[in-house]
Amino acid sequence: MLLFNWLCIVITGLAMNMQLLMIPLIMSVLYVWAQLNRDMIVSFWFGTRFKACYLPWVILGFNYIIGGSIINELIGNLVGHLYFFLMFKYPMDLGGRNFLSTPQILYHWLPNRRGGVSGFGVPPASMRRPADNRQGDGRHNWGQGFRLGDQ
Repeated sequence: MLLFNWLCIVITGLAMNMQLLMIPLIMSVLYVWAQLNRDMIVSFWFGTRFKACYLPWVILGFNYIIGGSIINELIGNLVGHLYFFLMFKYPMDLGGRNFLSTPQILYHWLPNRRGGVSGFGVPPASMRRPADNRQGDGRHNWGQGFRLGDQ
């Protein structure tokens, strides 16, 4: 996803003579996340709550209201929509072929492993806590303590 979005944004940036491409890349990733989590409720400024599918457009509108250029956000949303359409909508919902897939070289460089964390070993015996000799009453013996103000 990141490679496809980056390539599309670089081509658009060269065509439009854009200097900074980070905001469109962030917005494209946000757009894809928002589409995959359409029904999740998200919060924006001052506790405004709405569905996640509207978040990229709310950010675009907010940036327009505060006087910023909306070109970066718009390009990011369009590139994100292109990725979402080619990866999910067209193959799954419309029955078309899958145009996008992860290149095998990336699987070679970054293996697709799943599972827990490993390789840390067992802590040394000096770091382990001694076993509790109580009969499992679930309480800790904190001691009697001192009242405030007593000397």
